Amino acid sequence: MTPDFRLDRTLSASELEDVLRQVGSERYHIRHPFHRLMVEGRLTRGQMQAWALNRYCYQAAIPRKDAIILSRIEDRSLRLVWRERILDHDGDGASPGGIERWMRLATGLGLDAAIVASQRLALPATRFSVGAYLTFVEKRTLLEAIASSLTEMFSPQVIGERVAAILQRYPYIDEDTLGYFTPRLTQAPRDVDVALAHVREHARSIETQQLVVDALIAKCEILWTMLDALHFSYVEPGHVPPGAFVPEAAS
Repeated sequence: MTPDFRLDRTLSASELEDVLRQVGSERYHIRHPFHRLMVEGRLTRGQMQAWALNRYCYQAAIPRKDAIILSRIEDRSLRLVWRERILDHDGDGASPGGIERWMRLATGLGLDAAIVASQRLALPATRFSVGAYLTFVEKRTLLEAIASSLTEMFSPQVIGERVAAILQRYPYIDEDTLGYFTPRLTQAPRDVDVALAHVREHARSIETQQLVVDALIAKCEILWTMLDALHFSYVEPGHVPPGAFVPEAAS
């Protein structure tokens, strides 16, 4: 395998999983400068607001992404399991889902719920990245679409680091405000088991394995790009696009 994850032979299922985890260790956004600033306690309230507002666009798209994947799955048993992802984020009518819990984070930071839900103040790059992800899971193979969800292999690590740091370093944020994250610590590993089992079963040639690796890289790049946009707009050099959220004006 080359440094840019070009495979030179067919891998065993365990070897493929090792490569996927290596992709995460090098490409997942836990290494991004914006995330590092957050966990070091160096972001202002306005920058935290910008993060929550823009990330909402991604959170709101997750059940749509999973609905697209669900519509492409012919295996009934896999459909039954995959639909749990939609309930996790949309809720079931009795208990709140991830979207509602993320809105609690946004409003806890002082943002207006209607403005956040409208997504009209999100960065253009955020909306473009989210749209690109939805297009990816619709147009690529089902195997690639499912493989792209494997960034969840790495989310418990980033959640653990993020929550502990935020509670310690941002006194205006409490555990209730961060309620989105706790359920994800059990939901994400469950989802990974399902997606990884599918990948291990269906990616058995060098060609399909390369598709899987590239799909995970693409998803990591989408998440990285969203933080790039936040850093450029709200940290350095601080060029906020016309029509996007301006912390001073909205606080």
